[in-house]
Amino acid sequence: MSSALTAAQVDGGDGETPITAAAVAALTGGRLLGDPSVVVQTIAPLDRAGPEALSFYAHARYASWFTATAAGVVVVATELADAAGPSCVRVVVDKPIDAMLPLLARFQRRRPRPIGVHPTAVIAPTASIGDGVTIEPYAVIEDDAVVGPGSWIGPHAVVGMGCTLGRDVRLFAGAVLYPFVECGDRVVLHAGARVGREGFGFLPGPTGITRIPHVGRCVLESDVEIGANSCVDRGSVDDTIIGAGTKLDNLVHIAHNVRVGRMCFFAAQVGIAGSARIGDGVQFGGQAGSAGHLTVGDRAVIAARGAPASDVPGGETWSGFPARPHRDQLRAQAALARVMRILRPLEQLVAKEPTA
Repeated sequence: MSSALTAAQVDGGDGETPITAAAVAALTGGRLLGDPSVVVQTIAPLDRAGPEALSFYAHARYASWFTATAAGVVVVATELADAAGPSCVRVVVDKPIDAMLPLLARFQRRRPRPIGVHPTAVIAPTASIGDGVTIEPYAVIEDDAVVGPGSWIGPHAVVGMGCTLGRDVRLFAGAVLYPFVECGDRVVLHAGARVGREGFGFLPGPTGITRIPHVGRCVLESDVEIGANSCVDRGSVDDTIIGAGTKLDNLVHIAHNVRVGRMCFFAAQVGIAGSARIGDGVQFGGQAGSAGHLTVGDRAVIAARGAPASDVPGGETWSGFPARPHRDQLRAQAALARVMRILRPLEQLVAKEPTA
């Protein structure tokens, strides 16, 4: 591996690549309605798109925006193909959200990637660095750490002692792996993420508070993504494990000994207390959480701000605080509204009663 950063390589689009309407249809598998030679150079929402922009019309709630849009090409849901609107080129697709993926990738701007090690990076002599690795300014790779081939360690990121990183791992600026964290292939840590610190474990006693030693592992399986300023604690006696393909949004906290299954999605500000067990394919909405030592079954959904205080069966959607099955929560809210309508006239009657 080079001892200094070398010529950059760029993966993906440059954000300014022109594309014809015909090419848009080919990329999305859509049906073209209009001039195939129309060229667009950027992507924009309907209300801000100009003639040089590609846009999307996926839901009837945006009908007023579509009617007034100046976009050159619009990807339109099949059920909206004949909607009244401008004379722009339309590309009709069954699933506009799926169609967005190849188009966004085409227009995405990516920073150039240099290969090699910046002179200011600090790498321990006992660290093992794979081929094709990028290590940017002021990054730190501690003793006995292993950085797999193709990985990219951003500026001021830290790979702690004894950590192991698989292939193509990406640590953005300021991300920190505490000692002995294990990362599979293609793991991504965004800026400020902290993984592998000791959990919040203390034992009060007559002479003060004693920290409980943490000897468990912290394991991020392949294709896990950790959002900016999120934290995953290492285990105390058990391991903390984030299953393959799971994605954590920004400001998520996973406590010690938690086991999260495969392909889970946690939105911003989710908190999972210690020793919880989260199954495969589970989704937590924003600011939702789980009490410690609970089990959330496979494919369960916890709605935003939901907080179960008991185990959640697989496949169910729960909401509220404390969380309960979503239909039960809706019934409870409706019942409370009815009670309030009864209470108001009762309060007025009481106010009119003469005092003794």
